[in-house]
Amino acid sequence: MKLATTLLKWYSKYGRTMPWRDHPDPYAVWVSEIMLQQTRVETVIPYFEKWMKLFPDIPTLAAASEREVLNAWEGLGYYSRARNLHKAAKIVATKFNGQLPRDLTELRTLPGIGRYTVGAIASIAFKMDEPTLDGNLRRVFSRLYDVAEFADSPAGEKILWGLAAQNLPKGKAGDFNQALMDLGATICLPKNPRCLLCPLTRVCKARENETQELRPVLKAKKKVPQYIHAAAVIVERGRVLISQRPADGLLGGCGNFRTQG
Repeated sequence: MKLATTLLKWYSKYGRTMPWRDHPDPYAVWVSEIMLQQTRVETVIPYFEKWMKLFPDIPTLAAASEREVLNAWEGLGYYSRARNLHKAAKIVATKFNGQLPRDLTELRTLPGIGRYTVGAIASIAFKMDEPTLDGNLRRVFSRLYDVAEFADSPAGEKILWGLAAQNLPKGKAGDFNQALMDLGATICLPKNPRCLLCPLTRVCKARENETQELRPVLKAKKKVPQYIHAAAVIVERGRVLISQRPADGLLGGCGNFRTQG
């Protein structure tokens, strides 16, 4: 476990400070992991702090209205994440007495919680020896082992999950997973990785083979569609009408009636 030992030593010195790290409540880890999906840490921190003040625990979140939840999330994007958090909180409040289940099969049945989130919550919040695999970890392992398989294919995912489990240090999975996240976010960058500063450069196969810029191998992205929309502002007696969007799709559920002045 030389890789894990070296990385954990680096993490103890250079790990990022975040309000949800070492938080005693698994709920805080859950909220942070959902917010961090496709969103930068710097953006998430103020939203997380505001959220925890408004909804300090699962029962409080479960009792809130969807409008209160979406208002707290406003500006963070991908609103289905907030809606799933709210739905899951209601389930946890009624079915699990307000506490996130430690049974990982039960945990994964909650809306918005997939394999990655289960691994993150299990290792960070519950101190279980469970691997996880987000975008940063996928990139780090693809380079460390010079994985030529498409990282976003079923075969590639299987290889990378296997590497994540294979390297997991017993009893320190949470710190190890977070160390990999930090390494990917600060050193093993998508473009122009800072290999000279990396604590794992001596064991990195991609660095040895000079393929680090080619890893991970990803499938070509689909062309982003463009849509043209028409909009109208309806004002009557000082009131502005804003229609609510469907729950599914872009900005789902956003919009309501508001009074001016």
